[in-house]
Amino acid sequence: MEWERKRRMKREWEWELVAGPFSRLTEGPAWDGKDLLFTHIPESRIMRYSPDTGECTVYREGTNHINGLNFDVNGNLYGCCSGGRSIVRLEHDGSTTTIVDRLDGVRINTPNDLAIDRQGRIWFSNPWNAINIDPSESPDMEGRDILRADPQPDGTWVCKRMTFDTTGTNGLLISPDDKTLYMIQTEAELGGLRELRAYPILEDGSLGQFTVLHHFGNDHRGPQRGIDGMCLDSEGNIIATAGSWVSGPGPMIYIWSPTGRVLETHPMPVGVDMPTNCAFGDADQGTLYVTTLGGHLFRVRNTNRRGWIMWPPVR
Repeated sequence: MEWERKRRMKREWEWELVAGPFSRLTEGPAWDGKDLLFTHIPESRIMRYSPDTGECTVYREGTNHINGLNFDVNGNLYGCCSGGRSIVRLEHDGSTTTIVDRLDGVRINTPNDLAIDRQGRIWFSNPWNAINIDPSESPDMEGRDILRADPQPDGTWVCKRMTFDTTGTNGLLISPDDKTLYMIQTEAELGGLRELRAYPILEDGSLGQFTVLHHFGNDHRGPQRGIDGMCLDSEGNIIATAGSWVSGPGPMIYIWSPTGRVLETHPMPVGVDMPTNCAFGDADQGTLYVTTLGGHLFRVRNTNRRGWIMWPPVR
C-alpha cells in the first residue's frame, strides 16, 4: 500500500530557518511561482522570501494587518484584512480593492484565513481577533462561521454565510475536486471545542453535514491547542500546523489523509513553539514552508511530498 510505503520511508525532517525571527507572528504563506510570500501581521507587511537568492524583502507595506493570503486560478492575490475587517484583492499596480466587508449589511469580524475554489468563490473564516484592530472596536456579528464571497457577472461580490454550527473558525481548505471544505473548528475559551472537520460541498453550493476527522482533547495540563493553518499535498492529504508546549504532544506538523487517518507527525525544532501556517513552495512544490507565532519562516526540503495548488502551474 502507498501509505505503508511512505510510512517505511519516513525520516526525521531537516528544518532550516530561512527568515526571521521577526517581532512576533508570521502567517499566510503562499507561493507566487517564484518566491514565497508571507505576512508579518504586527508590522502590517507582506514579506517575500526568494529561494534562489536566500533574500527576504518587503513585498507590501501598510496592509492593515493582513493575515491569510491565497491566489485564485488566474493568479490574483487575495488577503484577509483583519484590521480592515474585510477580504481584499492585492492588485498588480500596488493598490488594494475591498471585495466584501459586510454580510447582509452587518460588518464582518476579523477574517483570518481563506480558500478559493475553481469558480472563484472565496471561502473565509470570520473569528474575532481583537489584537489586530483598534481596541475601541467591537464585533457587530455574533456568529463565528465560515463565510463566502461569490463573484457576480457585473464585477460585484455577494457575501454569504456557509456554516451555522461553528463556534470558532480558523484555517480552511477546499479539496482539489471542489467537493469538500476542510475547516478548523476552534474556540479560544479554556476547554473549547477543537476539531478538524470535513463538510461536503453540495451541487447547489451549500454545505452538507460535517464529519469530524480529528478531535483535539485535553491532558493533565489542559486543552490541546489544535490546528492553526493547513495546506494540501498532491495526493489530497492535509498538512497542518498544530499544538504547543502548554499541553498535548507539543508543537508539530500533522499529516492527515482525506478520511482523517494520521499518516505522519513531525515535531517543530527544539525551542520553537506554536507553528501558525504552512504552504508548499519552490518550482516543483517539493519544499514545505512553515510560519510561527514567534515570527519565524522555516522550510523543510525532505518531506517526500509535493504540494497541490491551483495556481501557478507546477513544473
